[in-house]
Amino acid sequence: MRQISLFFALFCINLNASYEVTVLATNISNYGGFGEWSFSALYESDKESVLFDTGFHEDTVLHNAEILGKDLSKVEKVILSHYHSDHTGGLLKLRRTYMEINTKAFTKVYVARGFFNQRFAPDGSKVGPGNYADSMKWKKDAENLGINFVILDNHYEVSKNIFATGTVERSVETYNGPEGLVVKDIKSNEFVPDIIIDDQSAGMLTDNGWIMMSGCGHSGIINTAKKLQSIQNVPVYGAIGGFHLFRATDQVIDKTANWLKDNGMTKFMGGHCTGIYAAERVADLIGISRENLSHTAIGSVLSKDLNIIRSSVE
Repeated sequence: MRQISLFFALFCINLNASYEVTVLATNISNYGGFGEWSFSALYESDKESVLFDTGFHEDTVLHNAEILGKDLSKVEKVILSHYHSDHTGGLLKLRRTYMEINTKAFTKVYVARGFFNQRFAPDGSKVGPGNYADSMKWKKDAENLGINFVILDNHYEVSKNIFATGTVERSVETYNGPEGLVVKDIKSNEFVPDIIIDDQSAGMLTDNGWIMMSGCGHSGIINTAKKLQSIQNVPVYGAIGGFHLFRATDQVIDKTANWLKDNGMTKFMGGHCTGIYAAERVADLIGISRENLSHTAIGSVLSKDLNIIRSSVE
């Protein structure tokens, strides 16, 4: 870590971008907000606004942004973490709502390879993104609204110092998520378990290191952090979002926490599918102080100077 820190001290001389991050959808609601099993967060700088995920119900992000005074008409770029409806449900309505105010609103959407693969339930029924059963029908309806999808195999700088990871290599964790759905393998033409190969995250470069943002972390939080460090070998200073640890064993949680501790984790805003027990255990093992830990609620903020501002009873 000493070499990483020395390198980053030099690198940060030219690092200028600064964003405020506000949670717009997650399980815990502030007063007046819509809480649900989902995730969405807004990056805001003086020059640009970027949305990460779009919630489950089509009105959730719209409603929560309104009560928080956030102008989503400025959002032209969206990063979708994976195809699940609790992360993609609001996209089409967001586009329809703001397209007349800003013709470019919600028009460029970044997804990882495999996002549009058709999934099937055990009974043979289709399961797709955005509360649709048919994946390609959702894609067609989105494109008819003027949405353009950018399919990523590797990382991509979406906005100054905000990177979509694209495909995440699963070198440590193999799969972190629900079971039961299947998808057709392109090479064998056989149905195989859906391990959500399209799961990606975002990374924001700051003077302190990476701030990792995850929708569910189906690729694994360690794998995702390693992917960010392959882009720029600096500490993983903070993490925001869902990390799918709510059903993890203590052994898995402890392994995750120890790796994060060794790689610079200082701030943890683990919401959605992270699990409060898991988040508390990670924080305890790392030694994260109370002011640097949040279970996130609608309106929780990571300020430009990297302070956590809570919006609820947490």
